[in-house]
Amino acid sequence: MHQRETLKINGKGHLEIGGCDCVDLAKQFGTPLYVFDEKYIRKMARTYKQTIDLNYGGNGLVLYASKAFSCKAIYKIADSEGIGCDVVSGGELYTAFQAGFPAKKIYFHGNNKTVEELTEAVKSGVGGVIVDSYREADILDGIAKAKGVRQNVLIRINPGVEAHTHAYIQTARTDSKFGFSISDGTAYNITTHILTLKNLNLQGFHCHIGSQIFEKQSFVLAANKVMDFIADVKAKLNFEAATLNIGGGFGIHYTDDDPVLTEKDYAEYLTMLIDAIKAKAGEHKLSLPYLLIEPGRSIVGEAGITLYTVGAIKDIPGIKKYVAIDGGMFENPRYALYQSKYTVVKANDMNAECTQKVTIAGKCCESGDLIAVDVPLPEVESGDILAVLSTGAYNYSMASNYNRNFIPQAILVNDGKAETIIKKQTYEDLVRNDVIPERLG
Repeated sequence: MHQRETLKINGKGHLEIGGCDCVDLAKQFGTPLYVFDEKYIRKMARTYKQTIDLNYGGNGLVLYASKAFSCKAIYKIADSEGIGCDVVSGGELYTAFQAGFPAKKIYFHGNNKTVEELTEAVKSGVGGVIVDSYREADILDGIAKAKGVRQNVLIRINPGVEAHTHAYIQTARTDSKFGFSISDGTAYNITTHILTLKNLNLQGFHCHIGSQIFEKQSFVLAANKVMDFIADVKAKLNFEAATLNIGGGFGIHYTDDDPVLTEKDYAEYLTMLIDAIKAKAGEHKLSLPYLLIEPGRSIVGEAGITLYTVGAIKDIPGIKKYVAIDGGMFENPRYALYQSKYTVVKANDMNAECTQKVTIAGKCCESGDLIAVDVPLPEVESGDILAVLSTGAYNYSMASNYNRNFIPQAILVNDGKAETIIKKQTYEDLVRNDVIPERLG
């Protein structure tokens, strides 16, 4: 386990986060339990904001990517740090508004937004809508006309760069449900079309090349390609993009296979990107565009851990040892979906030596309900507290009530204080929307 300022081993040999003993948290709140470190969230938000302020003259805005983790408290934190957010559904938009988040600092994403979602976005005055299809552009134009406004929009384009984790490739592939490709001319065509729509105000372009990226050059290559496209559009259509949204995708540490990045590293990622944009703007004699970035995982991912209590242990000699926990794919489906890897620790005895490799199994009625496979652990027994690290992004977001299990409670820790930010569900919550037709008696 790599330690950071607020994730450490305390004097009792227990895992501590935000000044709180994880064993005490498990006793107080029960398990499974999502735990979020407020200081880490704020530190990462400030890192990105300060980098734009220092290296780009403040000519930009950090947008927290809501899909990583959405709840009222996270929007309050984002707003207090002076950053914006992006949303991808009416539900995320509603949650942000319930937290009092300013509409002008919200950008609305999605490849198939409903008419109702687009209407609410225009009605509420969001800062921008990222257009992803001709249909959406035309519907949005009609809604804006009916409301008597000009809606600010960006176009999502594909620069032909794909990046994931430690590698990136340059490609002309256009096979994506998102955006319009530069290489096949569709990005240019949709730009031409939107410029004819009187109720849409085209501000610029958006791109996002992947997620969990550590290869810095991939961001630079994407920025270069988009800036070249902006210059081409200016030359042919006499339209110069005022805004460039370069997306997110910065990687985080899940296991020892991943590098350990500090705020300095993330600042360097963004600075390289900024330098590339400045260089291309100079080359093409373009004004520096207003810069939007969309970090999500890198803000909340390592800020979160999940606590579990060990239940049954099944040792199949010579084959595998299963350690069952009181959670599972209902509150962390990421292994079941795409075999995500995690670091797992024995929170109630962090100094114990790892002597075995085990598979962490959930309690769902599915043989594929696993959290981690072949992870090193000390000897464990029923009642021990396990912590799975770096679960702040996408775990709660993807959680469900599968098998009618509860979505766990989430708490925020800071300076030894723990506060609930998402309440524990009850059985009444599970049946709240169930309806029995009268004919069934």
